Amino acid sequence: MNLQQELHNISTINHLELLAKKVVEGFISGMHKSPFHGFSSEFSEHKIYNSGESTKHIDWKLFARTDKLYTKRYEEETNMRCHIILDNSSSMYYPLKQPNNINNLSKIGFSAFSAAALMQLLKKQRDAIGMSVYAETYEFYAPEKGSERHHHMLLNKLESIINASPPQQQHTHTYTFLHQIAENLHRRSLVILFTDMLQTETEENKLFEALRHLTYNKHEVVLFHVLDHTTEVNFNFDNRPKRFIDLETDEYVNIFAGNVQQNYTEQIKAYLDTIRMKCLQYKIKYVTADITKDIEKILLTYLIERQKFK
Repeated sequence: MNLQQELHNISTINHLELLAKKVVEGFISGMHKSPFHGFSSEFSEHKIYNSGESTKHIDWKLFARTDKLYTKRYEEETNMRCHIILDNSSSMYYPLKQPNNINNLSKIGFSAFSAAALMQLLKKQRDAIGMSVYAETYEFYAPEKGSERHHHMLLNKLESIINASPPQQQHTHTYTFLHQIAENLHRRSLVILFTDMLQTETEENKLFEALRHLTYNKHEVVLFHVLDHTTEVNFNFDNRPKRFIDLETDEYVNIFAGNVQQNYTEQIKAYLDTIRMKCLQYKIKYVTADITKDIEKILLTYLIERQKFK
């Protein structure tokens, strides 16, 4: 059974920590059967031996079982700092789900759940975790720590976000608060941002400068562009008259979806390409995340990016 099938056996988000543990355990189990076996060995506190390294810490018992060379990883080698950023603006509450269901999440529900799963991986690696949440205000900030108490405090924050009712006309001040968050990151960190890149601040140059600010001090930045691909990218609606409402401004338009689908999909593709190219220019890892299926992509991206800290 793959990770996505396992998720379909879970109906509601009643206890975020237990759910995150189950998802991560399923993910790690799947990794043992995949070409990425080397990553899963991290959870046994081993890393693949590279030619030229000292043979002092090779685990010869593991070599006897696997016929592969691994070295023992010690705690001081694994510590990394990770700061997770959540865009909590009104547009992130699309599609409107109350309460959030693990098989039917809004963008903010998917982002918060993905953050909880990442935290579980980080906890296994004994890494320090911090978090920022922003929308119209810089709602929440917690510096990077690795304690159990800190971990549960962050989980409680994520649970409150998942269970919150959609805010009314809450605008996004993305580049305003990304600059503030960047100023809070004093030591090299892996910075993970969950956002739909839809904001009432529309000056693209300022937005990309704020993203670039996150890369200062040699931070590794991953931007998870969280969207409902069925509707927000492919504009797949039945062709009946519908009212489309902007969740952040309350503006609306009445249209037949089929009449604008081609033009819409061309425009959104151009927008996504622009973001992708800017992120490439600024050395930001850009990952599209479909809220209907991409939890495994989130976890795998983290493991790949974490290699840069070794």
